[in-house]
Amino acid sequence: MNIRSVIRSLRPNQWTKNFFVFAALVFAQKVFERRLVLRTIAAFAVFCVLSGALYLVNDVVDIDEDRVHPKKSKRPIAAGLLRTDTAVGLAAALSAASLIASYALGWRFFIACALYFVLQLAYSLKLKHVVILDVFIVSSGFVLRVIGGGLVIGVPLSSWLLICTTLLALFIAMNKRRHELVLLEDNASDHRPILREYSPYLLDQMISVVTASTVMAYCLYTVSEDTVKKFGTSNLIVTTPFVLYGIFRYLYLVHQKGKGGSPEELILKDRPLAAAVVLWIASVVAVLYLR
Repeated sequence: MNIRSVIRSLRPNQWTKNFFVFAALVFAQKVFERRLVLRTIAAFAVFCVLSGALYLVNDVVDIDEDRVHPKKSKRPIAAGLLRTDTAVGLAAALSAASLIASYALGWRFFIACALYFVLQLAYSLKLKHVVILDVFIVSSGFVLRVIGGGLVIGVPLSSWLLICTTLLALFIAMNKRRHELVLLEDNASDHRPILREYSPYLLDQMISVVTASTVMAYCLYTVSEDTVKKFGTSNLIVTTPFVLYGIFRYLYLVHQKGKGGSPEELILKDRPLAAAVVLWIASVVAVLYLR
């Protein structure tokens, strides 16, 4: 068994998505409580292992489609560098280990992880072929990470946080679908059959709705009475320019540069987008902790 191929198949470059687990810790103003920070780090590790196991399953299920994709054909399983039976065995072992670890962190956190596992497994096996529902299932992964982060430290989650996370996740998922559709053109349905149910125009309409909703929801969240009362400040509104710029920059990269297939790569490789994310985090921390 090629260890390097195994690690690549776990897609550590996509583990940046698991940082959503830290949202509850930050917005609950608990980042200086060592015990809660350690529990959140442990939850992050659990989601990394669990998502890695699900990536193995997904690559086994999608092996034929991935082989006709210009980039995904280089994945170890599609390229024949990692046997499918080995991948399935590893996926089972890693899934069991991560779910056991999640239970050790609390039964509520275990429920969130188990639900994430079931939904993403169902997505890989069947739900990825159901139009519109497919992007909702992808988005649910982000939301369950946020919920898991709240459950593992025992803090209540703001409905605003869940709404903004859901909309942002839908924004990312729909832009990814659009990228795949435009990149592969006539071969799109060979790679992902569900793409025959979409068109660039349909996705643009959906993206427009979600984009406007995301911006509006975040702006309303920053000035809502509950938010001001909870944090004791109305200054969270100053973080909105970074959100606006980040969303507009992402749309620019998708529509003008033909990117968007790998959101985590965009954030890491596009400096203006990365700067917007860093400045947003810095401004949120400054408002919540340095006032």
